Amino acid sequence: MATIYAPKRHQTRFPITPRSKFNDEEIKQIWLDYKADPSRKELRNKLVERYLSLVRYNGERIWARLPEGVELDDLISAGIFGLMDAIDAFDMNRGVKFETYCVPRIRGAMLDELRTMDWVPRLVRSKASKLSEATKTLETKLGRAPTPQELAAQMELSVPELEKLMTEANAVGLISLNKKWYETDSYKDVREIDILEDKKGEDPTRRVQKTDLMRLVTKGLNRNERLIIILYYYEELTMKEIGATLDLSESRVSQMHSSIVQRLQTQLGRRRPEFGNR
Repeated sequence: MATIYAPKRHQTRFPITPRSKFNDEEIKQIWLDYKADPSRKELRNKLVERYLSLVRYNGERIWARLPEGVELDDLISAGIFGLMDAIDAFDMNRGVKFETYCVPRIRGAMLDELRTMDWVPRLVRSKASKLSEATKTLETKLGRAPTPQELAAQMELSVPELEKLMTEANAVGLISLNKKWYETDSYKDVREIDILEDKKGEDPTRRVQKTDLMRLVTKGLNRNERLIIILYYYEELTMKEIGATLDLSESRVSQMHSSIVQRLQTQLGRRRPEFGNR
């Protein structure tokens, strides 16, 4: 008998199981039966059990990028709600795999929950804004990207304090990239963070849009900047891992990422009207 899941927003433990006991044919039949009668919640619970590992995986990937103070179980709780919503909204006739369809909604639910919790202190948001301003000021003054030491001096911080602030600022950027970019119907809501993710098997329209946007965005970036975007958002490496790959310090990678995200958001903003008319 399948476990019945009734998650609460602040529940602390979830029975995360490995792969469900149902094979592909059985899962297909469960899908058909549930779509024929959505009132049969026991069937939805079986589907939740089947795809619960996706919630755990994506929760851990997001959680790894956040400062201390955010509970992984809170992300998983929100992700389960996102999974349930995706199960209810999924159209089997679209020709898209459910895994492809549900992951952006799981991640989106987690990031929406972070914003609802307002887990980023006001002081951190203020400092992140000042970091952005200081970076732009020094770039204009120096004609190049400032070093961590120069940026720390500009902000009257020690280098370790700057590195801590950069980590927190990158987490703020992660949340801001979750804003809906444009809307058509509920099935095709696209978020800015989705544009930076490489999902296999997605529908052709979104793949073309994302390829077009990545070409536009990376056109003005140098080799290291392009690699940072690819390694951080596509390969989901940490700043430390990227630094080791590119032979750069973790703080330098974090600083470059912040600068790239600012430019990316500006360029995406200029494309909104074009995609809004599609």
